[in-house]
Amino acid sequence: MTWLKPHEPAPGSPSRGDLVRRRHVTGRDRRDFVVFLALALPNLILIAAFTYRPLISNLYFSTLNWTLGSPTASVVGLGNYVTFFTSPDAAAVLGTTAIFTIVTVGGSMVLGLLVSLALNLKIRGTTFARSAVFAPFVLSGVGVGLVWLFIFDPVYGALAWILRGLGQSSPQWINDPQLALTMVIVVYVWKNLGYCAVVYLAGLQSLPNDVMEAAQLDGAGSVRRFVSIAFPLLSPTTFFLLITSLLSSLQAFDLIRVMTPLGNGTSTLIFEAYKQAFGAYNRAGYSATISVILFVILLAMTGLQLRFVERKVHYA
Repeated sequence: MTWLKPHEPAPGSPSRGDLVRRRHVTGRDRRDFVVFLALALPNLILIAAFTYRPLISNLYFSTLNWTLGSPTASVVGLGNYVTFFTSPDAAAVLGTTAIFTIVTVGGSMVLGLLVSLALNLKIRGTTFARSAVFAPFVLSGVGVGLVWLFIFDPVYGALAWILRGLGQSSPQWINDPQLALTMVIVVYVWKNLGYCAVVYLAGLQSLPNDVMEAAQLDGAGSVRRFVSIAFPLLSPTTFFLLITSLLSSLQAFDLIRVMTPLGNGTSTLIFEAYKQAFGAYNRAGYSATISVILFVILLAMTGLQLRFVERKVHYA
């Protein structure tokens, strides 16, 4: 007599894999697949047409020496990339992008967290204050830039009027490259800190009350409760804001374009790509190269955050 091991099929009987392979596709399976295609295919077509196709086309354009509007173009391979990284302006553009991104992301998140702590207090008027803080974020960047451009005007601006009342002269915000970058950073942080404040406020209101009350009963003060309990529990919110704010700052364009049309000291990567394509140069291929470099930086920054920063996030 031949003894079979547990779960061992009898000789000549079909194996489990054979049964799976021989399984017939039923009519219900076909209907489910058709429904899946009907729901997913339009979205996949739109994503392919408006996301991946322009991305691939931009990669191709970056290998061309092409003047915008010209019917002909010559292939230069990686020549545009070599030109950019050997250009004396490359260091200034990359440095301006880094300064703008670091200061705006850090300023928006830090100030947004402080504002959210104030908005989380149970006092009268917080509902109106929340709306007022969040309002600049939903306003048009062009409108915000025009209003603040009037405020910073060295002759007719509100800031110049205040400084003249104090016996001081107004700085030339637009003509000085360093002051122009400072001006744009201040406006961008003012516009976006409401977004960070509202997201942080949602995180604060979702914290477990029993943990905070237990710490208070143990004698922990408000600062100690925030540093030791609240802020670590806000790590998922901080991680989310870090990614979204970083991507937004690297792609900031409208405020820079409105407040400093010539990019005097404010030429970030995305604004430099705009100037090269639609400014006096009309270098569409070179502009596509800068766009690809920006895309690689965005991809690398997101990957590094997901790889290393997320380790310090506590989801439970």
